[in-house]
Amino acid sequence: MKWSIRIGSVAGIGVYVHATFAILIAWIAAASWSRGGTLFAVFDGVAFVLALFACIVLHELGHALAARRYDIRTRDITLLPIGGLARLERMPEEPAQELVVALAGPAVNLLIAAVLWVALGFGAGFDPEAVTSAFEGPFLQRLLIVNVAIMLFNLLPAFPMDGGRALRAVLATRMDYVAATQRAAHIGQAMALGFGLLGLLANPFLLFIALFVWIGAAAEASMVQIKSALGGIPVDRAMLRDFAWLAPGEPLSRAVEMTLAGSQKDFPVIEAGRVRGVLTQERLLAGLTESGPNAPVDSVLETESGEADSHEMLEAALARLEESGSRTMPVTHDGRVVGLLTLDNVGELLRIESALEGYVGRHPRASGR
Repeated sequence: MKWSIRIGSVAGIGVYVHATFAILIAWIAAASWSRGGTLFAVFDGVAFVLALFACIVLHELGHALAARRYDIRTRDITLLPIGGLARLERMPEEPAQELVVALAGPAVNLLIAAVLWVALGFGAGFDPEAVTSAFEGPFLQRLLIVNVAIMLFNLLPAFPMDGGRALRAVLATRMDYVAATQRAAHIGQAMALGFGLLGLLANPFLLFIALFVWIGAAAEASMVQIKSALGGIPVDRAMLRDFAWLAPGEPLSRAVEMTLAGSQKDFPVIEAGRVRGVLTQERLLAGLTESGPNAPVDSVLETESGEADSHEMLEAALARLEESGSRTMPVTHDGRVVGLLTLDNVGELLRIESALEGYVGRHPRASGR
């Protein structure tokens, strides 16, 4: 994620903090000073926020380690002012597995709360009336209460939050996965409207939650529909067959000429019949700025886009393409480059498939698909 700074790693997973997190710390420090008027009040407020976000990192780590049990890698964990985000490669489509991954995060908060309860003498030192707000009252008691609140909030069935994913997992045991996603998304968006109404009447922060839930539910439902539509389609049905390519030693000026002469934006770089990488438009522009038009292509090419086989399933190849952060992937077969897989071409295929399905739906006796 842009504007994120790596602060370390946990269990081999990179942990990042977004630059806007500094704004939250500054706001907490200023609010603590205005409320207490002492350096201790500022220290206490900032320390509590840092402890809270440490709990959020552990929450996201719970998701990540549960996903690792099912051979699902976590790309990274990023701390944002509104919470944390663990970027899993994918969510498991097996309902029981998704249920475990979804509930692992709230379970971590429950465990933290239990440890704090023990630390407080099994509740003997717990006085709820002493906690008047998140920033006023005994430190450990506040942290316990906030962890319970995080657990309960995440268990709300507002897809794509943890509770919403758990709901989809349960629904998927009784209906098609796509239908379960649509049902969970509709419930999530209904709850988003509720959050929005409460935000207007009581707490404006709920408006941000409402926006996140609404957009997230729609995006997740759309992604699942796309994956379903791509199921069973080989790469060669979506790849670009008529494409231009470059040799590693050619100058960037040659790539400029080819870009202006056609509609292709990214070019595979091939040497002795083997793919060396892809010269993306972004790399081309950066190379022209830094090294000029005479710089060789292989000095700026992208080497992590990977390759796809023309006979493999499009869904798997597209997942690798998205993971690489690129929009173009060379397609090979028997060691020979036979095409390019681009996000634009996949989009065109989906639109054509949708149009054909609409035609068949209106003309049931139509054939030729």
